Amino acid sequence: MGATLAIVLLWIGFAGSHMGLSSIRVRERLVARLGQGPFLGLYSLVAFLFFVPLVWTYFANKHAGPLLWSIPLGPGLRWALYAGMLIAYVLIVAGLFRPSPASVVPGDPTPRGAQRLTRHPLFMGFGLFGLLHLVPNGNAADVAFFGGFPLFALIGCRHQDERKLASGPPEFAAFHRETPFFPFTGTATMQGLRELGPAIVVGALVTTVVLRWFHRAWFGP
Repeated sequence: MGATLAIVLLWIGFAGSHMGLSSIRVRERLVARLGQGPFLGLYSLVAFLFFVPLVWTYFANKHAGPLLWSIPLGPGLRWALYAGMLIAYVLIVAGLFRPSPASVVPGDPTPRGAQRLTRHPLFMGFGLFGLLHLVPNGNAADVAFFGGFPLFALIGCRHQDERKLASGPPEFAAFHRETPFFPFTGTATMQGLRELGPAIVVGALVTTVVLRWFHRAWFGP
């Protein structure tokens, strides 16, 4: 259980530092003292210092710990997971192309594309990524690592919403009203899908195929 505990503690450190540094009081004090650019550099460095050891610890202890569940992957379930991963990568790619106003570095406050699917496409994409990986990976270390992604997405995105609503900018309140928290639960889902654009879909499809094709070589079974 040592590796599993280490993974859990690294997730707590990553999430705690992420939300602590971005909280209103801490962020305002650090930006006033350091400036916006150095603050973002510090923010990224702290995230890096937790996330890299987190990934390293997991891959050094992959499938460690007791088996909590074992789900047979028949052809139907396997292809359903592939389709789910495509959706996750659509959200991730879209979030990278057009950052959300809810991000630490806010983007355009006019909802468009993936932001009509969820106001947090990048984080929700990673959350879905982790959730899908829990299906075939039932050992304790796997559950601790992949389970951290959806938990961090939910807690971190809620924290960002509350911070932005409390501190501004004023345009965020309208963006918040017009966009859903959970993916594909809003009234403008079909419009958002139409607005994604071919570059987002093709980029996500290529990412899905490449990672699936090289998964065993790069990440193991």
